[in-house]
Amino acid sequence: MAAREYGQFCGLARALEMVGERWTLLIVRNLLSGPQRYTDLRKGLPAIPTNILSTRLKQLEEAGLATRRALPHPERSVVYELTDYGHDLEPALIALGRWGARTMTGPRPGEVVTAESVAMAFRTTYRPEAAQDATVGYEVRMGGFTLRLQITAGALTVGIGPHPSPDLVIERLADQGIHALMTGATTPDQALADGSVRVEGDAGLLPGFVGTFRF
Repeated sequence: MAAREYGQFCGLARALEMVGERWTLLIVRNLLSGPQRYTDLRKGLPAIPTNILSTRLKQLEEAGLATRRALPHPERSVVYELTDYGHDLEPALIALGRWGARTMTGPRPGEVVTAESVAMAFRTTYRPEAAQDATVGYEVRMGGFTLRLQITAGALTVGIGPHPSPDLVIERLADQGIHALMTGATTPDQALADGSVRVEGDAGLLPGFVGTFRF
């Protein structure tokens, strides 16, 4: 692939040659949630210039990190998805996201919150030691989008869209309802009492959700 070379015999330098260009890691972040069409990627990265998105996708393909495939009839569309090699970046992205979150208080002027950015937040706040070996499914409704969180024997997967069979549905009714739970600003009992969140299913699972995903 055509990339800036650092002239260093170093694994980090090689990694940066593949994914160090602007927007590349955010494209990878979005593809961690599953295959996406070009239009999906544009929606999830509204500020990216179209020529840059096309170039970065081509570079990811050339590096063996992503691939594209045509969906079967009747979809007739092309989706991009990560290869196994591309998925190997997930722990690094989680570590970077957790590190970067230290400086975050609220969105800066002009910053948007997307389904993919919130999905990443759940990955970075996930506490496997709290989940232990649990198997539980959550559906989180954020107003403009819905996320599915599945913990199976302690391993987390996050996707965009409804959960096929959630044990607990958590719906945000106030802007900071779920965020306040995850930061500890409100307790599950307080959030339910003040109406900032609504749940369906086993409400007894809400404290476990809060303990598992905690800033």
